[in-house]
Amino acid sequence: MKRGAVRDFSHLPDYAFGHRMPVWWGTLGFMVIEGSGFVAIVAVYFYLASQNPDWPLAVAPPTPWIGTVLTVFLLLTEVPNFWVKRVVKRLDLKAARKGVTLMAVLGLGALVLRMFEFGQLNCSWTTNAYGSTVWAILFLHTTHIIVDVAETCVMAVMTFAGPMDARRFVDLSENAEYWDFVVLAWIPLYVVIYWLPRMLG
Repeated sequence: MKRGAVRDFSHLPDYAFGHRMPVWWGTLGFMVIEGSGFVAIVAVYFYLASQNPDWPLAVAPPTPWIGTVLTVFLLLTEVPNFWVKRVVKRLDLKAARKGVTLMAVLGLGALVLRMFEFGQLNCSWTTNAYGSTVWAILFLHTTHIIVDVAETCVMAVMTFAGPMDARRFVDLSENAEYWDFVVLAWIPLYVVIYWLPRMLG
């Protein structure tokens, strides 16, 4: 090509999945920021536990059954979520509609289980430092579920309302990636809330 000649990039696609799209980096950055919040609140929990030999401060640890049910439920949602990521990369609109709608319903189911979970903690946020920390951990994770469920519901409507160009499928893919973060972040939090006080007690 001669020097100063204009190159024609019109044949290149205007979308991509993964790190070649700015939205991927935005999602990753959001996960890092929000993950730092989880690390901070868990660090507070460990600090308070280290300063109080009678941790959890005469409060009975929450019965693990509801937390375990929620954990298993969240892990099972990864099956349809993985399927959604596959179909959106094929730009399969019909399958994407079904998958995203299903994920919205499953997300709402997770919120229902979380509401039951709050009622099984054996303490309130005003009980003592232990109660405040446990409620803060659950509240923080619950906000992430709410954010993702709200976004998934909007995207489910979007798949039916259209138009759906390829960039919208990238958005669906990134939303599914964020659900992975919500689910995986819960596992260590589940251990901290339900099993760590039993180990320390």
